[in-house]
Amino acid sequence: MQLNWRTILGPALTAATALSAFVIDRHFAAVPNPAPLFVCIVALASSIGGIASGLLSAAIAVAGSAMFFVNHRATPGYDLSDLMRMAMLAATAAATAVITGLLRRKWIDAFAWEQKHHATAARLNAALDQVDIGIVLLDSDTRAEFINRAFRDYFALSDEQAESRPPFIALMYHGRDTGAYELPKDELNDFIARRIELMRIGDSTPININLADGQVLRFSCTALPDGGRMLSYTPVTDLVRRTDDPEKADYYRSLRGIGRALDPRLGSALHAAE
Repeated sequence: MQLNWRTILGPALTAATALSAFVIDRHFAAVPNPAPLFVCIVALASSIGGIASGLLSAAIAVAGSAMFFVNHRATPGYDLSDLMRMAMLAATAAATAVITGLLRRKWIDAFAWEQKHHATAARLNAALDQVDIGIVLLDSDTRAEFINRAFRDYFALSDEQAESRPPFIALMYHGRDTGAYELPKDELNDFIARRIELMRIGDSTPININLADGQVLRFSCTALPDGGRMLSYTPVTDLVRRTDDPEKADYYRSLRGIGRALDPRLGSALHAAE
């Protein structure tokens, strides 16, 4: 047992209580059985200093009770009732010391694990803020639990908005309202509705999202075991733009108008190809 104020406090308080009870009972006034008070002190000692401190306090409590009872009757010595009371005190105090000490150890371990968990989470959050891939973690109610720096930059999302745990639909409408998407206004609502539906069912098929500033993000949705979702927005601008054929741009634009007239879904596909 390492000696410090935590381990010494309980035994010292127990000894002081036992001595005070003996002196007051012998010289001033009759004192009732201090056993309940001893048990409380043992619990305190074990919760502060651990099992060893609690057991030492329990031993002092039993010794103090023996000293208290020896001259507590007309004839010196102990009778059976005194021995029974001291035995019950010994068992109760020892059990209290062990149980309280184990609970203290469990609490300390849980606190240490929580501190380690928070430290790991903080390091992970800091790491995710350094990558250029937008990351959004949604809970089972589709509210954002984490939004990294890249996503905030891509969609002009303020820190205050990101920390307010917005739902996914709010993030989509924020992108619409800030003009982040390279889509005609009449296609935006259908685009948002489709993205929300695919997210809800956990469709992991990646799609390319063209932004108004010319960037292209590859969106992917991963269903998590707890019912949440991890959304990733990987920049693929260079990859996509290298495969574009500038000579076909006017051709794609002309097909977009025809495609939307025949089938709105075809128009969206042609826009993505463009």
